[in-house]
Amino acid sequence: MADEQPDFEGFSCPLPIARYGQVLLAHGGGGKLTHELIEKLILPEFRNPGLEQMHDGAMLTIGAERLAFSTDSYVVHPLFFPGGDIGELAVNGTVNDLAMCGARPLFLSSALIIEEGLPVDDLWRIVHSMREAARSAGVMLVTGDTKVVDRGKGDGVFVTTSGIGIIPPGVDINPRHARPGDAILINGPIAQHGIAIMSVREGLQFSTAIESDTVALHGLVEGMLAVAPGIHVLRDPTRGGVASTLNEIAGQAGVGMTIHETRIPVDEEVRGACELLGFDPLYVANEGKVIAIVAREDAEPVLAAMRAHPLGTRAAVIGEVTAESPGVVTMRSSIGSTRIVDMLSGEQLPRIC
Repeated sequence: MADEQPDFEGFSCPLPIARYGQVLLAHGGGGKLTHELIEKLILPEFRNPGLEQMHDGAMLTIGAERLAFSTDSYVVHPLFFPGGDIGELAVNGTVNDLAMCGARPLFLSSALIIEEGLPVDDLWRIVHSMREAARSAGVMLVTGDTKVVDRGKGDGVFVTTSGIGIIPPGVDINPRHARPGDAILINGPIAQHGIAIMSVREGLQFSTAIESDTVALHGLVEGMLAVAPGIHVLRDPTRGGVASTLNEIAGQAGVGMTIHETRIPVDEEVRGACELLGFDPLYVANEGKVIAIVAREDAEPVLAAMRAHPLGTRAAVIGEVTAESPGVVTMRSSIGSTRIVDMLSGEQLPRIC
């Protein structure tokens, strides 16, 4: 009957309600609480081979083609920040998620949730920025949606972008492919995006302006794959930073990892800002960095390819994958000590992407 009510007796939320009766801001921070939310509440409801890859995008086979498909939402505050804005960030972020699958990005969609009262000039700046970012990345925005919500309920504008790309034959990138003996590489200095956001929020000024590193990485990745098609893992360390990203990979692959503090590139201005604000650069978000995990024999060719590209001139080998302590990431400090680098528990920098 139409007036019958569903019987929910015996059903319960898989998330431990006694611990978290409400969603916290930290559940969106990319750390332990984010993973708990996904693994205990969302994944069990939609479990399938594509979703279980738990990668930056789904890798799907349709006929003879292998596709990468990704979606992401951007709620950054402020909307405009040194080095970029929410529109450019949204396009670059989705392009990068496809690139981390080894794909050549082709098409994007976008949905704008606009708060009543947002200045039209601000909206035009964001849309124009999206257009320029898409043009620079060589992708087409082919469909989308626009909604307006009541004043006070949208914080200016939220942007959701989805993307589709083609994965070339022979490329098989997966976080579970990390193997003991592999080298861990990164294409340049970390923590720039998160500190650029915080410098605006806190009104901090530095002798050299700290700008977000938001940029599309697919060109860099294409050059890396040209010399080593068998790259094992690619990830962009956004929310939760390098530390959380490496912990994710170590857990999925069942391996240990060791990184070296002296090899991790951090600009002095960023390091100083982190010390001033009480942040660890390893946990601060990036929007133009790629972590590559490659077989030992591929490390030098990939490093050379990264350094030959404008986005990888300061690339470095920062660590190695080990068989010891599966799922654990450790760091050897500049004074020779070793400490565990755990995944971020909560939210160090909210609303940064």
